Amino acid sequence: MDEYQSLSHTAWDCKYHVVWIPKYRRKTLYEELRKHLGQIFRELAMQRESKIVEGHLLVDHVHMLISIPPKYSVAQVVGFIKGKSAIHIARSFLGQRKNFTGHNFWARGYFVSTVGKDEKMIREYIKKQETEDRRLDQLHMFK
Repeated sequence: MDEYQSLSHTAWDCKYHVVWIPKYRRKTLYEELRKHLGQIFRELAMQRESKIVEGHLLVDHVHMLISIPPKYSVAQVVGFIKGKSAIHIARSFLGQRKNFTGHNFWARGYFVSTVGKDEKMIREYIKKQETEDRRLDQLHMFK
């Protein structure tokens, strides 16, 4: 938190915890796709002068801690990342050369929360999310 970034007339530290899911919460983020998405997300964020500080891909949702400059809205950056990554997935993994209307990979919405003094806690939460999901799944297995 002690490190501030700057634009020409602004010093800033704007970080957000963002979560989104694949359409219908399908469990599609695994193996080959999972390996490539992290790098794709980082490259897309850099195109909007943003940086993914922490991130984790689970089989049915994406968690990330992202630093976005104040000249961009969260909706612009997240919309850009979701849209361009969906196009990349369709072309690389689904074999589509063109984008066809009605084919969406990500669900429409997302969760976003500002990160202030709780950055360390949010980073730990994102890192431990997968093990916590497995633990909760085990608890509900025999109900």
